[in-house]
Amino acid sequence: MNEFLETEEEVLRMLKTVFDPEIPVNVYDLGLIYGVEIDGRKCHITMTLTAPSCPAGDFIVEDIRQKVGSVEGIDDVDVQIVFEPEWTKDMMSEEAKLELGFL
Repeated sequence: MNEFLETEEEVLRMLKTVFDPEIPVNVYDLGLIYGVEIDGRKCHITMTLTAPSCPAGDFIVEDIRQKVGSVEGIDDVDVQIVFEPEWTKDMMSEEAKLELGFL
């Protein structure tokens, strides 16, 4: 596997270790991550929150910056919060829906 794919895989693995403190499912499986782009040594992440007024938003963003920033080959992490498209439960993985009792 080439270095770029290994870095991208490690970034995704780290995103799966970030949790909203109020929900027992990681942000990736919740469907909050809309995009991940790696440009050289910088990682751009586009994401949303379950609600615009999410009190844990700052905590989640900082956790993402720290964990993704720890990936070898990543020196800078840019997290952009967007609310379009609006997050819905349909964006969750099957595992997340099962964990939260939606299946």
